[in-house]
Amino acid sequence: MFKGIIGIAVGACALAGPATAQPEMQVIRAAVLRVDEQRLPPISRLDLPPADLGFAGARLAIEDNDTTGRFMGQDFEAVEVKATPATAAAELDKVIAEGIQFVVVMADDATTLALADQAGDRAMLLNAQARGDALRGADCRFNTIHVAPSHAMLADGLAQFLMWKNWPDWLLVPGSHPEDQALAAAYRRAAAKFGARIVEERLFEDTGGARSTDSGHVQVQARMPVFTQRAPDYDVLVAADESDIFAPYLPYLTWDPRPVAGSAGLVPRSWHPAMEAWGATQYQNRFERMANRPIREEDYQAWLAIRIVGEAATRTRSADPAALREFILSDQFDVAGFKGQKLTVRDWDHQLRQPILLTTGLLTTSVSPQDQYLHQTSALDTLGIDRPETECSFPEVQ
Repeated sequence: MFKGIIGIAVGACALAGPATAQPEMQVIRAAVLRVDEQRLPPISRLDLPPADLGFAGARLAIEDNDTTGRFMGQDFEAVEVKATPATAAAELDKVIAEGIQFVVVMADDATTLALADQAGDRAMLLNAQARGDALRGADCRFNTIHVAPSHAMLADGLAQFLMWKNWPDWLLVPGSHPEDQALAAAYRRAAAKFGARIVEERLFEDTGGARSTDSGHVQVQARMPVFTQRAPDYDVLVAADESDIFAPYLPYLTWDPRPVAGSAGLVPRSWHPAMEAWGATQYQNRFERMANRPIREEDYQAWLAIRIVGEAATRTRSADPAALREFILSDQFDVAGFKGQKLTVRDWDHQLRQPILLTTGLLTTSVSPQDQYLHQTSALDTLGIDRPETECSFPEVQ
């Protein structure tokens, strides 16, 4: 009896043959390099940056990549690195020395450009924060993909909506810092592009001093109406305040009863924590369960950057960085971003095409491109610098 059972078992093993070895897992590694600067706290304490800003988005992306990767024999990792402008170069060298060739960079324009030059052909950078148009223009680099939308894309997205609302007359209020002036230039360009008229520009000079004191709101309540009085008739005030110095004080405090847009009021963004369309609700819920807080733009942009790497690895079934870079930059690549359509990379400046959300504090009011703005290739190319306008010139041989 027992011998018969043993014989059957042995025969079954013989038929099965030797155990098949599992294929070796492909490991795809990336890094998130966040360069933190010393700066004033935000005007509102609700905007204080969380300690895991950006990193939380990357962690969710790794989970998403692994969901598919485990069936493809792929494993994804993302190293999290904090740096300052003084230490960023050394931290990038450490990451590259570890064999990591995809680096998500969260830094300002100047630091992002310096890191791109330093990386050279040793790594591909995915810009998840810097918005400057020059980075996509005269200062473009072949080794950089811009996941964050540019100033031009944000300005164009807002301009399309304001023109749809038939609000063509703008009072433009830029701040005095260089980054404010760069954003103001994008709004001037958007106004000319879509037929709006800037009736006047009023520079808000940053004179320093306390912004968040017990009496601060009293001073602002007295100052903002005076600052905006005697303006020519206008439909909407457009604020260009990348430095977060004055724009949040403008709504409801202008001399004339007018809406505020740009850096306050109706704000163009890459993402918003109240976004629910196109499957975004489950995305928001997953992020909030993981991070125990609402998502921010920086988180979404870091998530999307890591997802770009994961999508390329899954589609090519490869862990070879060169193969992944080639595929990401090809016309075969696209990635889903919970924005209602596939997102792709422009070949002339490596900017990721994407819709722009127009948001208030609580809601997404609209999404650009607006329906009436058409394009011969993609409606998304009505946002930002199109091919005929670009100042970017990549070397012919890479």
